[in-house]
Amino acid sequence: MSAPRPAGQPLVEVRDLVKHYAAERGWFGLGRPRPPVRAVDGVSFAIGGGSTLGLVGESGSGKTTVGRTMLRLQEATSGRVFFEGSDVFALDSGRLRALRRRMQIVFQDPYSSLNPRMTVGETLREPLKIHHLSGEVSSLLEEVGLDPAFAKRYPHELSGGQRQRVGIARALSVEPRFVVCDEPVSALDVSVQAQVLNLLADLQSRRRLTYLFIAHDLAVVRHIADTVAVMYLGKIVERAPAAEIYALPRHPYTRALLSAVPEPDPRATKRRIVLSGDIPSPAHPPPGCPFHPRCPHPKKSERCRTEVPPLREVPPQSGHLAACHYAEQPM
Repeated sequence: MSAPRPAGQPLVEVRDLVKHYAAERGWFGLGRPRPPVRAVDGVSFAIGGGSTLGLVGESGSGKTTVGRTMLRLQEATSGRVFFEGSDVFALDSGRLRALRRRMQIVFQDPYSSLNPRMTVGETLREPLKIHHLSGEVSSLLEEVGLDPAFAKRYPHELSGGQRQRVGIARALSVEPRFVVCDEPVSALDVSVQAQVLNLLADLQSRRRLTYLFIAHDLAVVRHIADTVAVMYLGKIVERAPAAEIYALPRHPYTRALLSAVPEPDPRATKRRIVLSGDIPSPAHPPPGCPFHPRCPHPKKSERCRTEVPPLREVPPQSGHLAACHYAEQPM
């Protein structure tokens, strides 16, 4: 993991971001309206220039929706996102298009994110034409570790890791400052994952990039994130510097996720925390703490079932935030 960077004015700031999806009515639009799907329900964080925030959670936690809504690939229900001091949600179409040069995304699936009818060279030249930029396809390919001859190839002629490198090169072609990495290694083999993670870290150092790195695996973000935020059912339940999250997790959900991370030492012993049941529906979140139906904490009480825990500093003024009534208590 890279060394912590000095605190300063954040490059990106998210304030009370909410994204709800309207639920459909019954057959033929009849019947009573159903409650909305609360994909993201009041998320706030900031990312300093040149640093990485790892956003982690199970499928359905809302982490990908956060990234896409920040870039206005879909519109927010409420909340605000600031980039370099500008309110992203207040921009008109012309100013938003100009801003997209500075905010890019690397998609999860390298098999579907590339146009199968376009060569690699055409794929990389397209954003350059859109933004009226000059750039060399060969230098972009070399920067992501590919031979310039790949410019003549089509996506079906590439491996998964090679396609993802092309996706990274496409994002870099317009010289962004901020990149949303939406589970960029989850569809790749383990050996290729390490190569792509090392590439992203090298590019960040070389270009002074800022990342929102979305993943479902805490082991993946361990080596690239400066700060880690854990999401559950549309909310951030814990956020802290990466070293603190791994050394002393405060939320029982984070502890459960960490217990599932494989231990490289075969002689090491680790107690696996197995959560009961599935993540609840975001259309019908439970009352009180959203995690309480699955929480293994021995101190779990009626308060957990009725009172929503705030995201608070534990201990006070530590910079380590957790949304648990018993965050100070060991499990």
